[in-house]
Amino acid sequence: MAMKKFDLEKNKALKLGNQMKQTLAADRFGKASTQQPQLDRREQRKLDQAMGLVPFACKLPQALVDQLKERAATHPEGMNALVAELLVNGLAASA
Repeated sequence: MAMKKFDLEKNKALKLGNQMKQTLAADRFGKASTQQPQLDRREQRKLDQAMGLVPFACKLPQALVDQLKERAATHPEGMNALVAELLVNGLAASA
């Protein structure tokens, strides 16, 4: 079903408004000078797919999540690499 011109323009305006909100929030309090440039979700998804990464969600107890966050803060590659490393080690130990 084709969209009317008004609906297309409305969607463009909403998209532009959201982009403006994101850029204002990033520049607040000097955050922009300390952070790396963020990729949008589509670009990040393409990079993840190229590296062979697949999203995997599960529910964990809060105490375990807190421990993961503490370790991820000191892990050089962040939360994703930490969880992958722990899973590989755990699976190797159980085999």
